[in-house]
Amino acid sequence: MFTTLECWLLFTALAKQTTAQSAGGGSPADDTNPLDRVMESNRTLSKVPPIDPHGGMLVSTTAEHLNGKLEFDLNYVVVALILSALLYRIVVSGVRYIRTLTCLSSDRQLLFLKPNQAFAFIKKQVMDAPVFGKRHIKELRLSSAVSGGDLPTRLEFMLIVGTLGANIALSVVYIHWSEGEKTVLAELRNRTGMLALANLLPIFILSARNNPLIRLLNIPFEAFNMIHRWLGRIVVLQVMCHTICYLISVVKFSGGWARVGLSMQNSPMILGGFLGSTAAILLLMHSPSPIRHAFYETFLHLHIVLVVLFIVGVWIHVRTYSFLKLLQLPVAVWALDRAFRLISIFYRNVGKNGTKAFIETLPGDALRVTLSITRPWTFRPGQHVYLYIPSIGLWTSHPFAVCWSEDEDRVDAEKGIALSRQDFLAAKKETMSLIVRRRTGFTDKLFRKAEEAPYGEITLPAFVEGPYSGHQDLSSYGTVMLFAAGIGITHQVPYVRSLVAGYANNTVACRKLVLVWMIQSPEHLEWIRPWMTSILSLPSRREVLKIMLFVTKPRSTKEIHSPSTTVLMFPGRPNVETLIELEIASQIGAMAVSVCGPGPLADDVRSAVRKRQGERNLELVEVAFAW
Repeated sequence: MFTTLECWLLFTALAKQTTAQSAGGGSPADDTNPLDRVMESNRTLSKVPPIDPHGGMLVSTTAEHLNGKLEFDLNYVVVALILSALLYRIVVSGVRYIRTLTCLSSDRQLLFLKPNQAFAFIKKQVMDAPVFGKRHIKELRLSSAVSGGDLPTRLEFMLIVGTLGANIALSVVYIHWSEGEKTVLAELRNRTGMLALANLLPIFILSARNNPLIRLLNIPFEAFNMIHRWLGRIVVLQVMCHTICYLISVVKFSGGWARVGLSMQNSPMILGGFLGSTAAILLLMHSPSPIRHAFYETFLHLHIVLVVLFIVGVWIHVRTYSFLKLLQLPVAVWALDRAFRLISIFYRNVGKNGTKAFIETLPGDALRVTLSITRPWTFRPGQHVYLYIPSIGLWTSHPFAVCWSEDEDRVDAEKGIALSRQDFLAAKKETMSLIVRRRTGFTDKLFRKAEEAPYGEITLPAFVEGPYSGHQDLSSYGTVMLFAAGIGITHQVPYVRSLVAGYANNTVACRKLVLVWMIQSPEHLEWIRPWMTSILSLPSRREVLKIMLFVTKPRSTKEIHSPSTTVLMFPGRPNVETLIELEIASQIGAMAVSVCGPGPLADDVRSAVRKRQGERNLELVEVAFAW
């Protein structure tokens, strides 16, 4: 995000200087072409000896000044871009707020049926479009256990290519390729080293759970994490180039491999550089998607260790230079993120009795986890938490969507029934509930622990970190379709509850709500049965809510029966495009289509929505827990 702007800054500065001279503002000393002055400055820098007596690198005062000025100007551009994105978010939020207010007194909402054609075109061809065909979330399966990851959207692909292209350009532009190999190696080494340092700050910001840009710009963590991964790869390539240029320069011009060994023995700076380079290469080697998905917990621990080694090595390498601040800032970001996380864990969980997790086994290798949190929060749909259970996973945490929250009555045996208002409020405690599907690692250990307990139920001490996300608001849409498959229902249930209650209270624009849930067996209905019973008992729910259940692997047709005209059950898989077209035919106001499930379902929903973009006012809301 930062380095993409550097080319623009350089050519803008040159254009400003040329314009000033053509307007008569330049002095006689400024008659030279600005590009020539830049080249002359680089020539001056190239005359600095690339290797000092101890095997280190020399950086001139002029170079420090130019780097500092670029960084100073760059900050203004970054702030301007963030403010532009914030302005976009404010405008969109304002439109949705006005739409909600307008639709509260309108049941047809005809004003919001037709889309803005320009914006619909951008969504169809750029924001919601996969790079090729329809595949986006569907993983490239290498085997039953190994996944090759997913593909970016066109917008994400443009960001990746732009960032990569800008870093390549900035690595090679104004290098004096004709002035000898020694000069080229010195310039290329210093350039790639500085770019690698400059990229560290956005890498650390984008990887933080408490990234302030997530809430400020309403961009999901998954998008930032994708940019984090690609920036990390770019930094590793820059570090490798930096190291290779140093090695070639020393081997060819300063005493061969013996000098390299001597420098590592006598110079902590060189030794630190090699430590950082080695850690960076190992980070690249262990981070591909197949390894990351197949051995996530091992990957995570190794990733943290290697990042620490990289930071220590680079710190030793640059500690005597003024640009050490380019490393101090990312370290400060990491420390702040960890501090906020520790404070959150302490605040939410430390107190009388602490946080407890009541775990019960469910059909289909699933668990219902009910959390009694010491200091809960006001729950919003779309939120997730990180769950720690030390007796199962030690210090590790895992993200889970919060599916339900409610007040639970607790009566103290010594006090008996609460008579006073104070006792009554004290007896109320809000609980948060999760549904956990058994996989490998932590979830498998947790399931076996609960399965071995009497009645398949167990209570364990736990810690909760969060909440995170919960910024996607569907209250301004007249029609809402929610698609879910399997455990993806945990994300959609809170929206069903919120929108049905909002319809009854006339606080949302929603007049038509459709939930489509795909499950393998009717037994999986038990996952959310108590909560769905609560939703079906809400006032006016028959007027707004329709539920469609698709059982993909029924054991018998006798299992398939529809309880009512608003709760329908079907065998097999649904035709997603047909379902969406049926709802569009009777659409009320703007329509949001949300999907939370495996890749094939998400891609089918995306494809169906894109086909109708421009005809009706449609919004795709895709939930993908990527790492």
